[in-house]
Amino acid sequence: MTNETSTHNWSNFIMRCLMMILGALIYTIGLDLFLVPNSIIDGGVVGISLMAAELSGVSFSIFVVLFNLPFLYIGYRANGKNFTFSTLFSIVWMAIFSTFAHDFTPITSDPFLGSIFGGIILGIGVGLIIRNGGSLDGSEIVAIIFDKRSTFSVGEIVMAMNLIILGAAGFVYSWNSAMYSLIAYFIAYKMIDITITGLDESKGVMIITDAENSQKIADALNANLNRGVTIMYGEGGYLKQPKHVLYSVVTRLEIMRLKNTVYEVDPSAFITIQDVHDVFGGRFTKNGH
Repeated sequence: MTNETSTHNWSNFIMRCLMMILGALIYTIGLDLFLVPNSIIDGGVVGISLMAAELSGVSFSIFVVLFNLPFLYIGYRANGKNFTFSTLFSIVWMAIFSTFAHDFTPITSDPFLGSIFGGIILGIGVGLIIRNGGSLDGSEIVAIIFDKRSTFSVGEIVMAMNLIILGAAGFVYSWNSAMYSLIAYFIAYKMIDITITGLDESKGVMIITDAENSQKIADALNANLNRGVTIMYGEGGYLKQPKHVLYSVVTRLEIMRLKNTVYEVDPSAFITIQDVHDVFGGRFTKNGH
């Protein structure tokens, strides 16, 4: 390994750590300055820890670390040391920030505003941590394990567990708190996706056209959108005529331009569009250059 490579790896590692610390800080702001003062909780281990702290009077920071330790042990065996270290690192920083957050005045005493803005801030914090290889909740590790042994997806298992946990808030706090907690959870869930994928989401586009039109469409997309195109060769399943399949990646804002460009060349072209979460290499950039 060269010195340049070693320096690059260390720079990436330090940046990841800083982003996870920032994510933990943002999460704590949403939790302790918006949700907790209004008796609203998050899901997962954090939600269980908040209810345990409410019932026992023991610090939330202690519970959230202790309750996550068994899951981290399972995660170490199932997902390796990098994910486990990143998760433990994020949880410890969140616990540290939470210890001092109680000294600050809550941002709002309105539970509706607290659930909305708290959910937004929570989602941004969690999204930053996930983008950098960590997590704040050991329950996701359990979901991954159950996913391998059941027909349910990780998302469905996490959702089911959190609905039970958030529903329990009705017994510890009040049923209004439970409903506000659900609002905050669903907002945070969406904000996590936005933070991970970005507002300017990428789209994978497949265009099925006749063989004589494929190069014309590829040239037009290259000229109008400055996008590279991969051409694959196929055959119609019914008429057995030769077809060309063009694949390209564009931003969400370029979809309409792409459709117009394609249909100017071939009005009968068949287009499918899928969400793409990560794009690496090639000629793709967000600004189209």
